Amino acid sequence: MQVLQVQLEVGPDPAEVGRARRWARSRLAGSGIQDDEPLAETLVLLISELVTNAVVHTGCPAVLRMLFAAEGGVRVEVADTSDRPPQPRHAEGEDTNGRGLELVDGLADRWGWQREGAGKSIWCEVDRAPVTPSGGQGAVSPGRVRC
Repeated sequence: MQVLQVQLEVGPDPAEVGRARRWARSRLAGSGIQDDEPLAETLVLLISELVTNAVVHTGCPAVLRMLFAAEGGVRVEVADTSDRPPQPRHAEGEDTNGRGLELVDGLADRWGWQREGAGKSIWCEVDRAPVTPSGGQGAVSPGRVRC
């Protein structure tokens, strides 16, 4: 399995989330995932949520990594220097916060976190639908977390 990895350092400022999205879109296009593919939109949303969690909830700089597998799957990792584990919350009604990890759970095929150095890394993976014999791609339908 060949993997291409790209990464971006993200400062501890919520404005960095938009920069991370723009950077991710350009890297996705460079990997062969077109901007109008549902997979691209899903990945950009996942990146937005994970980077937001890192910069808003930890106040620490972070590193965004995207790993592109030869088989078409994409792994997104956001590492920060905070040793606090992610705290999934459940938003109610008009709450404006608390939906990030719920979105990750609903959109990614798999996600989790692990200790990394003095901090942690939160990751998610999205499988790309295999190419069909006609040359087209099957529909992308990210699933739920499998435990």
